[in-house]
Amino acid sequence: MDSITRKAADFIVNFDAASAPAEAIHAARIGIVDCVGVMLAGAREPAVELAAAIATPATGSNEAPVAVNGIRYGAADAALVNGVAAHVLDFDDVALAGHPSTVLVPLILAEGHVLQSSGQDALEAYLVGYELWAHLAELEPGHLHDRGFHPTAVMGTLACAAAAARLHQLSPEQTAHALAIAASLAAGLVANFGSMTKSLHAGRTAQSGIQAVRLAKSGFTGSLDALEHRTGFMRSFSPSGTPELDADAFRIGEESMAARYGVNIKRYPTCYATHRAIDAMLGLAEEHDIAPDDIATIHVHTGITQRLMLRNSRPQTGLAAKFSMEFAMASAAVARRVGLRELTDDFVSRADIQAMLERVDVTVNEDKAAADLPVAPFDLVWVTLRDGTVLRHDPVEHARGSWQKQLDRSELQSKFNECAAIFLPEDKVGPLFNRLYEIENTTDLRELDLL
Repeated sequence: MDSITRKAADFIVNFDAASAPAEAIHAARIGIVDCVGVMLAGAREPAVELAAAIATPATGSNEAPVAVNGIRYGAADAALVNGVAAHVLDFDDVALAGHPSTVLVPLILAEGHVLQSSGQDALEAYLVGYELWAHLAELEPGHLHDRGFHPTAVMGTLACAAAAARLHQLSPEQTAHALAIAASLAAGLVANFGSMTKSLHAGRTAQSGIQAVRLAKSGFTGSLDALEHRTGFMRSFSPSGTPELDADAFRIGEESMAARYGVNIKRYPTCYATHRAIDAMLGLAEEHDIAPDDIATIHVHTGITQRLMLRNSRPQTGLAAKFSMEFAMASAAVARRVGLRELTDDFVSRADIQAMLERVDVTVNEDKAAADLPVAPFDLVWVTLRDGTVLRHDPVEHARGSWQKQLDRSELQSKFNECAAIFLPEDKVGPLFNRLYEIENTTDLRELDLL
């Protein structure tokens, strides 16, 4: 009898990249490029240094991958360190109510280094991970955030196991065991948003994917109905309590979700739940040349789940400010920017920013969009000036950089350059972007020379 677990394993093993839509390949390509850029930008963050302190450096082997801190580790620990670096700035791309690239890319680069995988292998591993995550999510009518679970750390663990299984070319049976093992390694809480632990979610997820696959490859076993069993992954993590568990409803391989949903590239290093409102606030500030002192109130009407994620109404640190609609609006109004240099403790604690936080009023809409993100159908922003004038922005459905309003190659490279240049010499940035953007031409991932 067919099952979700076995059906997923068969898809991972038999996936034919030649039949994948061009849009899906493009999503994987820009996901890899963008993730490497933000990973390099986050390399020197304190959270990365602290996570690296619990990893074990490899000795006496050039086969071990190099993490962004320049130290060689076993693949699982390299994925841990690089995953934290990729997510710590919250500048990584978004899809499927989480961050697929920030877990898949560190895993693929680390394990792909050991296996001497090709760039084409990397694209295929990314896509099987993405498709598994997306199709499992289609079986659940609720949103994991509402239950307090971080989708990146929950669904991402299975996606990472899928990617690693593909790189290792496991059999269907081994792959099913790897998915079952990974299902018991999944964990991550929304309550830790705005702290270092959120970035640890990404690192541990990438690490867990490698560990699950290596265990399965060695003969370690899991339950081959671990996804669909009534005490299994889908029901245990279900926010609705009514996930679809019939294998016939699991339509993996019938439609490319990567082509449908793609990836949303962030233009601001904050929670994606703020991005539509930031676009609107920046638009109003620029169109009307609003002086911060003239603002009486900034009004934001957003989604109830977005508000749940944006838990910090009065942030005092850069990390906390990433999850604050009030800060996003204050930065946009005062600095007319929401960039890396604004997400610092010094900027967040400035008197004018703290004063503007008090003038931001956030209300919520309980309607949710029917797509892949736990957001309202649109965000509304309007500003009331001290003289009573009200300035309104049109409703914003899609942020700039989203799959619906994509960045072109030059815009993507501009963000990559800004991020990578924080860590790399200028003469290495452009060539690295080009190699990543054309990754299918790479015969061995070691040729990428990230550092």
